[in-house]
Amino acid sequence: MRKRKKELTQNHEHNVKAVNEKLRADKNFDIVEQEHHFGGRAMALYAVDGFSNDLVITKILEHLSKLDVDALSHDPITRLEERMLPNIEIEREDKLDPLVSEILSGQAALIVEGCDEAILLDIREYPVREPQEPDMERVARGAKDGFVETLVFNTALVRRRIRDPGLIMEAMEVGRRSKTDIALSYIDTIADPELIRRIKKKIEAIDIDGLPMADKTIEEFLIKENFAPFPQVRYTERPDTAAVHLLEGNVMVFVDGSNVGMIMPTTFWDHMQHAEEYRQEPIVGFFLRWVRFLAVFMSIFLVPLWFLMSQNEGLGPQAWDFIGVEEEYNIPLFWQLLVAEFGLQVLRMAAIHTPDALATALSLVAAILIGEIGIEVGVFTGEVVLYVAVSAMGGYATPSYELGLFNGLLRILLILSAGFFSANGFLIVTTIVFLWLVKTKILNSPYMWPFIPFNAKAMADIVFRPPYTVKNHRPSYTHPLDSKRQSK
Repeated sequence: MRKRKKELTQNHEHNVKAVNEKLRADKNFDIVEQEHHFGGRAMALYAVDGFSNDLVITKILEHLSKLDVDALSHDPITRLEERMLPNIEIEREDKLDPLVSEILSGQAALIVEGCDEAILLDIREYPVREPQEPDMERVARGAKDGFVETLVFNTALVRRRIRDPGLIMEAMEVGRRSKTDIALSYIDTIADPELIRRIKKKIEAIDIDGLPMADKTIEEFLIKENFAPFPQVRYTERPDTAAVHLLEGNVMVFVDGSNVGMIMPTTFWDHMQHAEEYRQEPIVGFFLRWVRFLAVFMSIFLVPLWFLMSQNEGLGPQAWDFIGVEEEYNIPLFWQLLVAEFGLQVLRMAAIHTPDALATALSLVAAILIGEIGIEVGVFTGEVVLYVAVSAMGGYATPSYELGLFNGLLRILLILSAGFFSANGFLIVTTIVFLWLVKTKILNSPYMWPFIPFNAKAMADIVFRPPYTVKNHRPSYTHPLDSKRQSK
């Protein structure tokens, strides 16, 4: 076997100079470089200020300062590993680029005179916020912790819920310059090995300088159908939701610097479920689920269907003749709806960028100035404001933020098709979108499963909220190695 060539040498000055040049230590104020002399040998300590635990560094230096003059006379690296620094995660590195990469990721490096290897000390202490309940996935009762921007914390939150030795957190790195840490998570006794292999191969093939949008950048490399407007992976900020999907045979990807985990593969119906449904009694969960289904349906079809019936008398049953606008209006309904939808999207973006202290003021502006005064001056009819508002409420009830955005886009597309091509345009666009959803596969898993291909038992689990005592099998679309949840 060919021996790997070392880049560090036994020349201490050469090693220090090489590391300094790589780190640009003379230009970077946050690169800590300290020269010391312990145990009869010169040593150089490197770390990134802000990533390192100052107390641990102080303890290390204090411990090294007690070494005798001849303490490191023979095999100093091994002696430091085994006796002098026993309470810290330690590894050796003799390559320059990996050494610099580890220093920039938060580890401390100790370069010892006369040694062609450096010691890496894991003293990382990243800036981090405390886990708190995610804003997008709140529950009335249940766990209130959520993912944060530190990879190690996120994997720990999941492992706290699944203490299976088969739970794998496989470390990977993406980005020639950013060198972003990624964790590929799965249960190796459940997840499909072919699915794991395919995802790993796609991640390893990513050749980019950095991940500016973290998980979203990874998604666009993993899922090649980039022009599909509907969500193709499920994002979650809840570790309990992540644990549920891992136990079902899904694979998760965590990216350092992101407070969400990506669940793959996913189906359309995964985006329609919420943790609150499983925190209540099955009959209550069934009720909540169908209220949510109805809300999502209204967010897509309520406004386009109302517009069609308003413009085409006799399109619906005679009992629905009250639908429409009886009073005169200055602006055609079609343009009223487009203006209202545009204003709704602006309001959505404004709500994201508005500080919490001004959120109430934003609500008053939207409800009173835009809605009520808009009706009084004749820009909108009362019916337009009503139906658009109900549709917006249905959008906010959508569990998945990404699905809510897609539904809003689809609603506008249906309004345009109904406005320009009447009922025929509405039906054609609806059919095209449905066929697009049906033919879509995410990592070789059908997106509309279990509706198409149809699976009666799995479809019943979606239509109803079954108690866990009868959920004996895992979803088949993930092709799990172990399909049974319970022994009975």
